[in-house]
Amino acid sequence: MANIKKYTKKDGTTAYMFNAYLGKDPLTGKKKRTTRRGFKTKKEANVALSKILVEVDEHGLRQNDQMTFQEVFEEWFKQHRREVKPTTVYAMESKFSRRILPVFGLYKMKDISRSHCQKAINVWAQELKTFNDYKIQANLVFRYAMKMDIIKRNPMDYVTLPKLKHEMEYNAELEEKKYYYTREELRSFLKAIQDDTMAYTMFRLLAFTGARKGELYALHWSDVDFHLKTISLKKTLIHLNGKKHLQTSKTKASRRVVSVDDETLSLLKKWRSKQIQLYLTLQLAAPFQSDDKQPVFTVYNQLKNEMDYCRLAYLNEKLERIYQKNPELPQINVHAFRHTHASLLFAAGASIKDVQARLGHTDIQTTMDIYTHVTDEAKEKTAEMFQKYMKF
Repeated sequence: MANIKKYTKKDGTTAYMFNAYLGKDPLTGKKKRTTRRGFKTKKEANVALSKILVEVDEHGLRQNDQMTFQEVFEEWFKQHRREVKPTTVYAMESKFSRRILPVFGLYKMKDISRSHCQKAINVWAQELKTFNDYKIQANLVFRYAMKMDIIKRNPMDYVTLPKLKHEMEYNAELEEKKYYYTREELRSFLKAIQDDTMAYTMFRLLAFTGARKGELYALHWSDVDFHLKTISLKKTLIHLNGKKHLQTSKTKASRRVVSVDDETLSLLKKWRSKQIQLYLTLQLAAPFQSDDKQPVFTVYNQLKNEMDYCRLAYLNEKLERIYQKNPELPQINVHAFRHTHASLLFAAGASIKDVQARLGHTDIQTTMDIYTHVTDEAKEKTAEMFQKYMKF
């Protein structure tokens, strides 16, 4: 039984796909189906379907050594998608459909060579900054194929990752780009926005806790413990299919409780009072009576006539307006406030392990990469220490 249907792709164009029942696997007894998509016309889809059905009728279901990358991917992804978050499923589907399946999909797994993989990596490296992500995703399918005895060796294991051009050449513009604020620069930035209580509170939290912006958006008042002086960062706000959703942080390391200084806690109390007053002014319901349901940071949604979670771009747009109003301030992006927190922790004498735990890094190498961006103050201290030691 097969079904050919028309569908709309993400770019707005239409195409055809089919889902066909092929029979039962003689070894496992499981039903085998195949899905193919991307056909320009219904006739083209029908021709491809007919070829598959004729092949199955003449030769039976393909044995493992006849399986294509596309077939192995479909078998693997059917299980894998149950084990990851919806946002991860969406991202993976995009990577495979756009880059990986067009390269490997039609090839039999046994025929994909090291050379084939290397050529794919080289092309991705020329076109994509994050080409290694695609290598990692494709590798998941090859590893699954090895696990299922479809192939004996993983051809992706032997590829060489090309060095990016910016890694080999000096780039003055890149050299001047700021990845964090120094202590004094952060002080100047916060002073410039101190009259905007919500913005001041949000950016101070980013710089003083190392929270990600998605974690900040997902923060509820029940996550703030004024008695223990801590904030619980265990969830994040995401956008999926045009809607906002809360989801738990991906890894155990990223689910953490961080201590907060008295000044920041005092600022949070001030913001909470102002938020309550804002609800009363707008004559909205008072969900703040239940801390577990009330986000710390909300914006007014005119269409719904209610307070809602911030859009993901909220802080980016807010930061852009701050720099337009204060052109004298050095410019960094929102994520750089997290780097600022790490850099200032290092400058204050915190250990790499302590910073790793506070920022929720699963891989210590991520923390080490930030560590290399030591502050100008630390550089000057190092030079002074060396000069005092040498004394000539």
